Amino acid sequence: MRTRSRTLSALLLTVALAASASVAGTFAAASDDGGRAGASAHAGHAMAAAAVPTADDPDGDGYIPANPPVTGVTPSQATPPPRYHKEFQANCSVTHTAPDDPIVYPGQPGRSHDHTFMGNTSTHAGSTTAGLYGGNTTCKAPADASAYWMPSLYKGDEKILPVGPQVIYYKAGVTDYTSVRPFPKGLRYVVGNPMQSAQEFRGHKGFVEGWECGDSFFNTDIPASCPSRPDVQLNIRFQAPSCWDGKYLDTPDHQSHMAYPVVKPGTNDNMCPASHPVALPMIEFKMAFPVNGDMSDVRLASGRGYSFHYDFFNAWEERTLKALVDHCIVGGLQCDTRGYDQNHPERGAVLNADHRLP
Repeated sequence: MRTRSRTLSALLLTVALAASASVAGTFAAASDDGGRAGASAHAGHAMAAAAVPTADDPDGDGYIPANPPVTGVTPSQATPPPRYHKEFQANCSVTHTAPDDPIVYPGQPGRSHDHTFMGNTSTHAGSTTAGLYGGNTTCKAPADASAYWMPSLYKGDEKILPVGPQVIYYKAGVTDYTSVRPFPKGLRYVVGNPMQSAQEFRGHKGFVEGWECGDSFFNTDIPASCPSRPDVQLNIRFQAPSCWDGKYLDTPDHQSHMAYPVVKPGTNDNMCPASHPVALPMIEFKMAFPVNGDMSDVRLASGRGYSFHYDFFNAWEERTLKALVDHCIVGGLQCDTRGYDQNHPERGAVLNADHRLP
């Protein structure tokens, strides 16, 4: 059963969501920056602003059910042998930029603020699971045809793109790393919110170190200046929720089907909440932008630095993702993009020199 009635027609829901988006846009235009991101001339999308029929969501209600759903799972409260690292990297380079968002504005090219895309080279407003799966990618592993994107960064009117592979961690977000399973095919979500305030950004469960450059860390906004040295870049780290409800690959707000781990009562252990019992890899973006010096005119396409958010659309080839998750996360290793832990060479690697399964 759906958690919400699906008797509303797609037309009525679309009208309601459009009205909501209009209200959000009116608020953004009417406010000063007052801690909000919407004041930027480049700002432009509200969460859950558009639900239209697509190949993945034929009735256009924003709910994409998992097929099959994952049932009968309870959050693991086990405490396996301690491992400091339980992760691998899926590093991907920038492919292109476009004012598209196939999650928030599916099938509506040009409606979003500008995004910088990584991974799948074909990602566009009309991208679907079938269209992405098996596609070309700039990720190290050819099996990772997933799409990753974030608001583009500008210095004045110049777009600043990350250079080379950007670090995307897949790690355990729960204490029982042995309970983590691969992403289901077609899962997608948005991390953060372009309309969040500076306080909301700093208090977000995905906040790791915020914006940083040189010796300046934990900034909620882009620093006004950074050391003018060749080795200095603007960096940000931000973690995604890693607990899934097992029911939906997407929901109308693109977030409700996912949740962050919670603390097990009476301990320091992290576990998934009962509402979202399925432990998946926790993605962490670690992005580096080649800009320093005077940063007073550096901003995101979505607004101020605290409007940072990003999107993930899973299109991994299933066998390869499972092999990496099982070996590196469930196996308690600190793996590189090949699934190799230099501290435990005896455990071997998952992928060969070409980043493919042997």
